[in-house]
Amino acid sequence: MEMKQQLIALFEKTFGEQPGLFFQAPGRVNLIGEHTDYNDGFVLPCAIDYQAIIAATPRDDHKLVVTAAAFDGQVTEFELALPIEPSENATWSNYVRGVATALLERGLALKGANMAIIGNVPQGAGLSSSACLEVCTGLALTRMSDHDISLKDLALIGQEAENKYVGVNCGIMDQMVSARGEEGHAMLLDCRSLDTRSIAIPQGATVVIINSNKKRGLVDSEYNTRRQQCEAVAKHFEVKALRDITVEMLEARKDELDEVAYRRARHVVTEDVRTLEAAEVMPQGNLKRMGELMAASHISIRDDFEITVPEIDTIVDIVKDVIGAEGGVRMTGGGFGGCVVALTPENKVEAIKEAIASQYETRTGLAADIYVCKASQGASAL
Repeated sequence: MEMKQQLIALFEKTFGEQPGLFFQAPGRVNLIGEHTDYNDGFVLPCAIDYQAIIAATPRDDHKLVVTAAAFDGQVTEFELALPIEPSENATWSNYVRGVATALLERGLALKGANMAIIGNVPQGAGLSSSACLEVCTGLALTRMSDHDISLKDLALIGQEAENKYVGVNCGIMDQMVSARGEEGHAMLLDCRSLDTRSIAIPQGATVVIINSNKKRGLVDSEYNTRRQQCEAVAKHFEVKALRDITVEMLEARKDELDEVAYRRARHVVTEDVRTLEAAEVMPQGNLKRMGELMAASHISIRDDFEITVPEIDTIVDIVKDVIGAEGGVRMTGGGFGGCVVALTPENKVEAIKEAIASQYETRTGLAADIYVCKASQGASAL
């Protein structure tokens, strides 16, 4: 495993000794259920075989000394005592600092450690490079300090670090599937109760992620706008979240809403229905129906939620032409660039690669990156 060897080399170079412990947490891709998480709805992500890995050894003091391969081995350190100040030079370490803060605020004593971090989840592609770092950090810090915290709680700690310390108002999906993913399965997550159910991915089906390499602009500001629009409709209906509205309720009172608010809500309400159906048909091996649901999801995020861009729509069209009715393809993630996910028979993967290579750059001027993934195990000690 080349990445682990690189990590050991970085650790030895930085700390002058071999690391004794290893922890990993995977990135994720969401198969269906887009922008439903902060509306208390349902999502269907899977963990992928790209991850963050931490090598660590304990220290005799209460200091955390951390280095990261992705930032040229930059080293940063801080005391494991509140308050932990954010770093302005090593901003990547704020995910680590945020997790340490969330753990200390829960009254957990943490032991000092030397840590080195490496990862191969593409940054900025919407595949949760930050969530897997948070979950992996939480696992490393708690296990080294002899705290047996559940993976579910580690996910909540990671989300809290991102919300409060880093200042990104994300939902719980990314951290939960990074913590609790299961090999060969997607996870149906109820974002209100946090109940999860393992959903088998059909034999012979492959998850293919295509990064458009369209720089994701507007994500944060538009994300916050969409969130406010959804919350305003829920308030109008006097419910806690859009999760509590049926399609029938929305249609019956659509005249009370302006056109944009209605379309935003329609996306979320119909997407919950699609996601629950996807969790039923996918284990049956019904890739045809799964494909129809993914296609409807993409049209909804394109036309009602308005978060796709021409480059993303182009990839979806190219891939749909290749797999036809035998699988599905849609935009995944926050929107305005980022990635497309396809669930496809294995025997179509090469044709997808060829079609993207021959058409995408010609039509957009950009080259795409393709990741052929397996649904993988969540966070673990290695």
